[in-house]
Amino acid sequence: MGLSTVTAKQLEVQRIVDALYKAIAQHRLPPGTRLIEAQIVETLHANRNHVQAALQRLALQKVVTIEANRGAMVSQPTAKEARDIFSARRAIERAIVESITPAIMRKQRQRIATHMNNERKATNDTDRRAIVRELSEFHLMLGAICGNSVLSDILGNLMVRSSLIVALYQRNDVPSCASDEHQQIITALEEGDHENAVAVMLEHLDELEGQLALEASAPEEFNLKQALSD
Repeated sequence: MGLSTVTAKQLEVQRIVDALYKAIAQHRLPPGTRLIEAQIVETLHANRNHVQAALQRLALQKVVTIEANRGAMVSQPTAKEARDIFSARRAIERAIVESITPAIMRKQRQRIATHMNNERKATNDTDRRAIVRELSEFHLMLGAICGNSVLSDILGNLMVRSSLIVALYQRNDVPSCASDEHQQIITALEEGDHENAVAVMLEHLDELEGQLALEASAPEEFNLKQALSD
């Protein structure tokens, strides 16, 4: 009974973490947004203790900042953090790309094709949230299929933190993550050309970082309940 109770609590905390992660990654909760516990409890039909545990976990992962007398808010990465996170992404995504074999690509053919189709549809439309979601999902998909859960978990955290950086520092309103570069990576991996796949990925990340203007503007006010309800 004790074990099942612990497991139930862990699952509930993870559910809350996942909901906040998703809202932050999709720019529904931009940097600086106050995360009011009562609103999270109401919107997610959650226990306050579980919400507090979820916020503490996100704080350890640098996605949320908790300050005395001010509560929790979505983190606002500094310019140095932005550079550090992209440096870490280069290392992690290089390792992920290098571990994906042609056999994995064949096994995951349907999943990859479905994603690339969804990505092309999104980028041909004007829904920024859908574009951001699908372009980010490409990187997460590679992490998921590479067979190394540690690399995948690290990338998941880096991608959420990257979304905060993009929300703060991107020079324009057009997602810099490009679908044609994604297709080049897929083609190279299918052919077993890791050298080219890595080169395109690193160039891709360099371009994304190069489109950042490392001067943050003041965060706007956002509706927490609405963001978590989407």
